[in-house]
Amino acid sequence: MSAHIRPDLDAIPAYVAGRNQPGVVKLASNETTFPPLPSVAKAIAEAAELVNRYPDNSAIELRTAIAEFHGVEVANVAAGCGSVAICQELVQITCLAPTDEVLFAWRSFEAYPIVAQVAGAKAVQVSLDGEYAHDLDALAAAVTPNTRVVIVCNPNNPTGTALGAAAITRFLDAVPTDVLVVLDEAYYEYMRLDDHPNGVELGRDRPNVLVLRTFSKAYGLAGLRVGYAVGDPRVITALMKVHIPFSVNRVAQAAAIASLEARHELLERTDAVVAERDRMRDALLAAGYLVPVSSSNFVWLPLGARSAEYGAASAEAGVLIRPYGADGVRVTAGDPHENDLFLSFATAPETLARFLG
Repeated sequence: MSAHIRPDLDAIPAYVAGRNQPGVVKLASNETTFPPLPSVAKAIAEAAELVNRYPDNSAIELRTAIAEFHGVEVANVAAGCGSVAICQELVQITCLAPTDEVLFAWRSFEAYPIVAQVAGAKAVQVSLDGEYAHDLDALAAAVTPNTRVVIVCNPNNPTGTALGAAAITRFLDAVPTDVLVVLDEAYYEYMRLDDHPNGVELGRDRPNVLVLRTFSKAYGLAGLRVGYAVGDPRVITALMKVHIPFSVNRVAQAAAIASLEARHELLERTDAVVAERDRMRDALLAAGYLVPVSSSNFVWLPLGARSAEYGAASAEAGVLIRPYGADGVRVTAGDPHENDLFLSFATAPETLARFLG
């Protein structure tokens, strides 16, 4: 007799991370290729000497630094083991019944349906528009009396598309105030829109808006797993009730604080990533690919049913990219020589004949 396991877990897919393969270029996980700054590495080393002690469970020093950065109170900030952990906690604090709905665009971050189903809630997907971006009108129209959370990934992962402040504001005004709207801004630092949306600012006078940010992308701390939320104190208090104790470890807290202190130097690096992203897109467009405008650190190729085959062919050519079912493939902007290797494969006559011919 084996232990009883929830039978509905059989229908929940496990989160699939980008593959690693020795000797192969990895452009599958949206990591930054830049190493930690010396000041951040020093903070990591010093914190590592104290790992025999528990971290601050409330992450007060880190939350204080984040609050000062955004001009909010500490009570407006929660920290978590990556922003995805906070996303799951948000579903836990808002959804209780199987009829409670978590609404999001699709295709978007693949963790959204997982965290909804793990919490026993109903995942509701709304198709992206023809430009591979959020259809905010359709998303607002899909809200029902059972909707508890609406998640907007901006820029969107994996398509890279982003919406401006005016469009987001109209959407927020259209959503009932008793529905929590989560603006997932994991790739915020890579946006270069004229109408640049800042979820923290948009949410200042909206208690039902919460913003997720992360240190995994532009700040280069993917291996330490630390993210945060900015929102109404009532929501933050609830988050801290379901927070797994000590899940933001001591080293992660120290590294995140040091990264905020060095943010100007770190965020200058995003210009190089954006330049490579745009260079990749230009080359792919010139070769005949359809590539949506990206506001993230990756590009999206909507290759449909050929996506898995394309991903396998790229791996054979020495570059790991990320296929997404029958929708497309995502390619992270890495170092120039890594991007060149992918472009050599992508624009080769045999590749174009095989996949675009």
